[in-house]
Amino acid sequence: MPNASQDQNMALEMHQVVTRFGTHLVHNGVDLEVRRSEIFAVIGGSGSGKSTLLREMILLQIPNAGRIRVLGVDLANITDAAALALRQRFGVLFQQGGLFGALTVLENIGLPLREHRKLANKEVDAIATQKLAAAGLEAAVASQYPSELSGGMLKRAALARALVLEPELLFLDEPTAGLDPQSAAGIDALVLNLRQQTGLTIVMITHDLDLLWQVADRVAVLAGGKVQAIGSMAELSQMTNPQIQPFFDGPRARSAPRQAASLPKEPSSKPK
Repeated sequence: MPNASQDQNMALEMHQVVTRFGTHLVHNGVDLEVRRSEIFAVIGGSGSGKSTLLREMILLQIPNAGRIRVLGVDLANITDAAALALRQRFGVLFQQGGLFGALTVLENIGLPLREHRKLANKEVDAIATQKLAAAGLEAAVASQYPSELSGGMLKRAALARALVLEPELLFLDEPTAGLDPQSAAGIDALVLNLRQQTGLTIVMITHDLDLLWQVADRVAVLAGGKVQAIGSMAELSQMTNPQIQPFFDGPRARSAPRQAASLPKEPSSKPK
């Protein structure tokens, strides 16, 4: 059993998690631990259960068995009030952004503050504007609607909203999916900068090899219902496990380390 100091150093723990959909077994004893202030990624093939695992981490789905702790809170039999309090301690960037089309970007970013904090509208707008800038967007974007944004700008706006409650833990669901290489590189650098400047713990689900090589501290490979291995990309690339090796075979996989090393870095500016 981990001691108290180990528990305090863990932002997220999953032990022997089992998930079934009818007779289909998705997870068959998943174990992983995410340390505070690290960038942790989960990868796996199609149908490996990555998205399901994320839903279980953010309290959108309950596993059939096993133990999950998020920021020291055990999710087993958690009350509605405790779940609401926990959700306010983490932020989520959904794959499609999840912004409301009828609201401006600034209104979208400020929405969690209006729901969960007793602040005047002027204060909400000021904080939302700060997060807009922290996400690398110009002030003029604030008055635009989601439909008017490019894919990269939409991701940044959604990220600003995920950060507006000053979370301790940030979940990213395919943060670079559907983006052109330049926009994806900008998101990569922004994610790295967030951790460097704030010490934020980041958990991401991704298949983007450049993102993994550039920013991930550790990566968990999900296959066959279990975590096959956890380590840095360099460590994983040397493993001979047939469940892991496909992620490092082929021209694209072999070129990713070189491409990631050449990606531009986000200008350093500490979010307020």
